[in-house]
Amino acid sequence: MLTFLEQTKTKFSKNYKGLNPNKITTTVGLNIGRIDMHGVRLNFWDLGGQEDLQVLWDKYYAECHAVIYIVDSSDIDRLQESKEAFDKMITNPSLVSVPLLLVANKQDIPKCLTVGRIKEVFRESKHLIGRRDCHVLAVSALHGDGVHEGIEWVVHRVRRNTLRPPKKNDDS
Repeated sequence: MLTFLEQTKTKFSKNYKGLNPNKITTTVGLNIGRIDMHGVRLNFWDLGGQEDLQVLWDKYYAECHAVIYIVDSSDIDRLQESKEAFDKMITNPSLVSVPLLLVANKQDIPKCLTVGRIKEVFRESKHLIGRRDCHVLAVSALHGDGVHEGIEWVVHRVRRNTLRPPKKNDDS
């Protein structure tokens, strides 16, 4: 998610120049970010997706108002593993009413999985998703394609989610 987070901070934070994409590596541990948009403050916790780091994810769910789940569309071999991690995450009781944005990242890479294929695989999770808002979005975080649309979707869902309303934007 680091490239997605960097693109988000670059697009929505004044005076933020961003990291050189060549310097960005896979998230190991935690990266954080914050933007203010349409009266909503979004705090991002970019949590590493490696299996041994997934045990840390649930520590962040209680404060969560939305989930942006990044799928590496170029890594066909790990798609099922990613879906299993997604299923485990969304069954956590702390995320019951939380909107889910499923980002099909790396759409700029030739022969990556299409959004249609990713939807097909994750459609098996429909019974776990339930009635909460869920959207699958094609993104190239490297080029910034789809990032703005994704953040707008999240802000809109967070603002209207009456079961878990966002905290008011303040200077804290």
